[in-house]
Amino acid sequence: MSEPRRAAGYLAPEGFVEELRTELGEVSAAYGRLLISPGAPKSAAWVANLWIDPVEIPIASIGDAAKRLRAIQRNWALYPHAQHRRAALIEAKLPKVSAKPLAFPSPAPAALLGSWTLIDAGTMLASARCTSPFPNGEARFLEDKLAPPSRAYLKLWEALTVLGTHPKPGELCLDLGSSPGGWTWVLARLGARVISVDKAPLDPGIAAMPGVDMRRESAFALDPRALGPIDWLFSDVVCYPARLLGLVERWLDAGACSRFVCTLKFQGATDHETARRFAAIPGSRLLHLHHNKHELTWARLA
Repeated sequence: MSEPRRAAGYLAPEGFVEELRTELGEVSAAYGRLLISPGAPKSAAWVANLWIDPVEIPIASIGDAAKRLRAIQRNWALYPHAQHRRAALIEAKLPKVSAKPLAFPSPAPAALLGSWTLIDAGTMLASARCTSPFPNGEARFLEDKLAPPSRAYLKLWEALTVLGTHPKPGELCLDLGSSPGGWTWVLARLGARVISVDKAPLDPGIAAMPGVDMRRESAFALDPRALGPIDWLFSDVVCYPARLLGLVERWLDAGACSRFVCTLKFQGATDHETARRFAAIPGSRLLHLHHNKHELTWARLA
């Protein structure tokens, strides 16, 4: 008897199903934002959560569905797709999963979290192993609504949480395209020294933080060799991805920095080719964060 063909489930971020479909190529089934692609799990940037080896489970009732999930493991997150009332009743019979907002820089939850959905009234699709520790890949934080000058800080909080590391006190960080200062605020709060670069000014409160050196110039005019070695390069600069790639390549060629966290901002159509070039850089991770918009976050920690 031949073994069943493997497949994986890829949950697209809200509004980016077509980007994910383009990345995956072959898609054998789609349940709203959840795309099923045959074969072993593959690397994809436009995915909020990857379902590893999902299985279809026939169910006879609401109680039977909950019993079958509990028999596999304890923690499950519902991806609502069809039969919403029935799915909510099943969810109510499962152990409650704590989804309290995270206090940065606390680590991401470590408990195994599976995902499930209803295909129809008599069939569940479930995956006991998923890549995101957050329900449906949606990281949420205890927000600071007073100090940061914009909500961009949440994007960096999420990136550092997902990566499982962050700058240590005294490390030197370069923050490109920093105005009005959300990312500089995050880094300075961690105790890092920050060279904050933008033609526009920082919020005065951020500019006055200890360890912040504001430079009113273009991020693209910096000479990596002249600036000297830095521990981290951060960029949330607004530019076409191809231009950002050129900047990153200059810094890599200079050997002046080994750890990067950068936002690829797509203006108009998604530039899949440049995204693939970022992903091909050795040691890279390319991902869509819950707090990204029409953007990807590229990181390299080597």
